[in-house]
Amino acid sequence: MKDDLHSSTIVGWREWVTLPGIGVPWIKAKLDTGARSSALHAFDIEELAGGDRVRFRVRPWQRSEEDATEVECAVHDRRSVRSSSGHTEERIVVLLDLELFGRRVTAETTLSNRDQMGFRMLIGREALRQGFIVDPGESFLAGRAPRTVRRRNRGRE
Repeated sequence: MKDDLHSSTIVGWREWVTLPGIGVPWIKAKLDTGARSSALHAFDIEELAGGDRVRFRVRPWQRSEEDATEVECAVHDRRSVRSSSGHTEERIVVLLDLELFGRRVTAETTLSNRDQMGFRMLIGREALRQGFIVDPGESFLAGRAPRTVRRRNRGRE
Protein backbone atom coordinates (compact mmCIF):
# COMPACT_ATOMS: atom_id res chain seq x y z
CA MET A 1 0.00 0.00 0.00
CA LYS A 2 1.31 3.45 -0.91
CA ASP A 3 2.27 5.66 2.03
CA ASP A 4 0.76 8.76 0.43
CA LEU A 5 -2.64 7.17 -0.24
CA HIS A 6 -4.21 9.29 2.50
CA SER A 7 -3.29 12.49 0.62
CA SER A 8 -5.50 11.58 -2.34
CA THR A 9 -8.99 12.97 -2.72
CA ILE A 10 -11.80 10.55 -3.54
CA VAL A 11 -14.02 11.79 -6.37
CA GLY A 12 -16.93 10.32 -8.30
CA TRP A 13 -17.03 9.24 -11.94
CA ARG A 14 -18.65 12.58 -12.81
CA GLU A 15 -18.01 15.91 -11.14
CA TRP A 16 -18.48 19.65 -11.62
CA VAL A 17 -15.13 21.35 -12.24
CA THR A 18 -13.85 24.87 -12.81
CA LEU A 19 -11.43 25.99 -15.53
CA PRO A 20 -10.19 29.21 -13.89
CA GLY A 21 -7.46 30.01 -16.43
CA ILE A 22 -9.95 30.31 -19.28
CA GLY A 23 -12.88 31.83 -17.43
CA VAL A 24 -15.17 28.80 -17.24
CA PRO A 25 -16.66 28.76 -13.73
CA TRP A 26 -18.60 25.49 -14.14
CA ILE A 27 -18.42 22.53 -16.50
CA LYS A 28 -19.65 18.99 -15.90
CA ALA A 29 -16.88 16.46 -16.49
CA LYS A 30 -16.59 12.71 -16.76
CA LEU A 31 -13.56 11.31 -14.94
CA ASP A 32 -12.13 8.57 -17.11
CA THR A 33 -9.17 6.48 -15.94
CA GLY A 34 -9.19 4.72 -19.32
CA ALA A 35 -8.24 7.92 -21.15
CA ARG A 36 -4.65 9.15 -20.91
CA SER A 37 -5.23 12.83 -21.53
CA SER A 38 -8.16 15.08 -20.83
CA ALA A 39 -10.44 16.44 -23.57
CA LEU A 40 -12.50 19.61 -23.82
CA HIS A 41 -15.36 20.45 -26.17
CA ALA A 42 -13.97 23.18 -28.41
CA PHE A 43 -15.19 24.68 -31.67
CA ASP A 44 -14.00 27.35 -34.10
CA ILE A 45 -10.47 26.03 -33.49
CA GLU A 46 -7.96 28.24 -35.29
CA GLU A 47 -4.21 27.81 -35.23
CA LEU A 48 -2.57 31.22 -35.16
CA ALA A 49 0.43 32.31 -37.24
CA GLY A 50 3.44 30.14 -36.55
CA GLY A 51 1.35 27.32 -35.11
CA ASP A 52 2.50 27.84 -31.53
CA ARG A 53 -0.80 29.38 -30.37
CA VAL A 54 -4.43 28.43 -30.84
CA ARG A 55 -7.74 30.27 -30.54
CA PHE A 56 -10.96 28.39 -29.87
CA ARG A 57 -14.35 28.75 -28.28
CA VAL A 58 -15.81 26.74 -25.41
CA ARG A 59 -19.49 26.16 -24.66
CA PRO A 60 -19.72 24.90 -21.09
CA TRP A 61 -23.38 23.81 -21.27
CA GLN A 62 -24.51 20.55 -22.81
CA ARG A 63 -27.81 21.75 -24.23
CA SER A 64 -27.28 25.47 -24.63
CA GLU A 65 -25.21 27.75 -26.82
CA GLU A 66 -25.13 30.45 -24.15
CA ASP A 67 -22.05 31.62 -22.30
CA ALA A 68 -19.55 30.60 -24.98
CA THR A 69 -16.05 31.75 -24.09
CA GLU A 70 -13.27 32.58 -26.55
CA VAL A 71 -9.84 31.35 -25.48
CA GLU A 72 -6.35 31.89 -26.82
CA CYS A 73 -3.44 29.92 -25.43
CA ALA A 74 -0.17 28.20 -26.28
CA VAL A 75 -0.12 24.90 -28.14
CA HIS A 76 1.56 22.37 -25.87
CA ASP A 77 1.63 19.45 -28.32
CA ARG A 78 -0.13 17.74 -31.20
CA ARG A 79 -0.93 14.07 -31.00
CA SER A 80 -2.93 11.31 -32.55
CA VAL A 81 -5.84 10.32 -30.36
CA ARG A 82 -8.11 7.33 -30.79
CA SER A 83 -11.69 8.27 -30.02
CA SER A 84 -14.18 6.03 -28.24
CA SER A 85 -15.57 5.12 -31.68
CA GLY A 86 -12.15 3.83 -32.77
CA HIS A 87 -11.25 6.67 -35.15
CA THR A 88 -7.78 8.19 -34.90
CA GLU A 89 -7.41 11.92 -35.38
CA GLU A 90 -4.71 14.52 -34.89
CA ARG A 91 -5.61 16.90 -32.05
CA ILE A 92 -4.10 20.03 -30.58
CA VAL A 93 -3.09 19.71 -26.93
CA VAL A 94 -3.13 22.66 -24.52
CA LEU A 95 -2.31 22.88 -20.83
CA LEU A 96 -5.31 23.92 -18.75
CA ASP A 97 -5.64 24.41 -15.02
CA LEU A 98 -8.68 22.73 -13.60
CA GLU A 99 -10.06 22.87 -10.11
CA LEU A 100 -11.80 19.87 -8.59
CA PHE A 101 -12.74 19.46 -4.95
CA GLY A 102 -10.74 22.59 -4.08
CA ARG A 103 -7.55 21.22 -5.66
CA ARG A 104 -6.00 22.85 -8.71
CA VAL A 105 -4.06 20.69 -11.16
CA THR A 106 -2.74 21.19 -14.67
CA ALA A 107 -4.14 18.89 -17.32
CA GLU A 108 -2.89 18.09 -20.82
CA THR A 109 -6.13 18.68 -22.68
CA THR A 110 -6.98 17.86 -26.27
CA LEU A 111 -9.40 20.07 -28.15
CA SER A 112 -12.19 18.26 -29.95
CA ASN A 113 -15.83 18.46 -30.90
CA ARG A 114 -17.73 16.69 -28.11
CA ASP A 115 -21.21 17.77 -29.27
CA GLN A 116 -22.35 14.15 -29.47
CA MET A 117 -20.82 13.20 -26.14
CA GLY A 118 -22.63 13.31 -22.80
CA PHE A 119 -20.02 15.54 -21.16
CA ARG A 120 -18.30 18.70 -22.40
CA MET A 121 -15.11 17.65 -20.64
CA LEU A 122 -13.34 14.39 -19.96
CA ILE A 123 -10.63 14.26 -17.30
CA GLY A 124 -8.04 11.59 -18.02
CA ARG A 125 -5.67 9.63 -15.80
CA GLU A 126 -2.68 11.98 -16.23
CA ALA A 127 -4.65 14.73 -14.48
CA LEU A 128 -6.25 12.33 -11.99
CA ARG A 129 -2.91 10.93 -10.89
CA GLN A 130 -2.16 14.35 -9.37
CA GLY A 131 -4.00 13.40 -6.19
CA PHE A 132 -7.39 11.88 -7.04
CA ILE A 133 -8.91 8.44 -6.63
CA VAL A 134 -12.07 7.76 -8.65
CA ASP A 135 -14.89 5.86 -6.98
CA PRO A 136 -16.89 4.57 -9.98
CA GLY A 137 -19.99 4.07 -7.85
CA GLU A 138 -20.23 7.72 -6.83
CA SER A 139 -21.09 11.04 -8.49
CA PHE A 140 -20.61 14.66 -7.50
CA LEU A 141 -18.69 13.98 -4.29
CA ALA A 142 -17.20 17.47 -4.64
CA GLY A 143 -20.71 18.91 -4.57
CA ARG A 144 -23.14 20.09 -7.20
CA ALA A 145 -23.12 23.31 -9.11
CA PRO A 146 -25.82 25.79 -8.08
CA ARG A 147 -29.32 24.95 -9.33
CA THR A 148 -29.28 27.79 -11.89
CA VAL A 149 -26.10 26.36 -13.42
CA ARG A 150 -27.50 22.82 -13.53
CA ARG A 151 -30.69 24.07 -15.21
CA ARG A 152 -28.69 26.02 -17.78
CA ASN A 153 -26.62 22.89 -18.49
CA ARG A 154 -29.88 21.04 -19.25
CA GLY A 155 -31.01 23.82 -21.59
CA ARG A 156 -33.52 25.29 -19.17
CA GLU A 157 -33.40 28.72 -17.61
